[in-house]
Amino acid sequence: MLKNLLLIGCAAFLLNGCFGGEKETKWTAFIYPTKEDTKKYVKSPMTFSSLEECKKVSILEIQNQKLENIAFFKCGLNCTFHEGMKTEVCEQMLSSTDK
Repeated sequence: MLKNLLLIGCAAFLLNGCFGGEKETKWTAFIYPTKEDTKKYVKSPMTFSSLEECKKVSILEIQNQKLENIAFFKCGLNCTFHEGMKTEVCEQMLSSTDK
């Protein structure tokens, strides 16, 4: 009986590893129109598959709005809205000055 449970447990573990797959990465752009007020931002309506793409689109949007001298952006990885805190929570957040 114990041997059967052990075999079932090992099989479930192996199958979970095979079909679990890799977590998809989604980057979200947050554009801050002024450097002084970091509570006000515009969130991109779409997500990006890479950090480079997020940065590129953010820079273009800031240029289109003619805010190069006063605005900045951040790119967040796998962001979700947290109801309790009433804000976006991201696994990682990189600003326009991060490499």
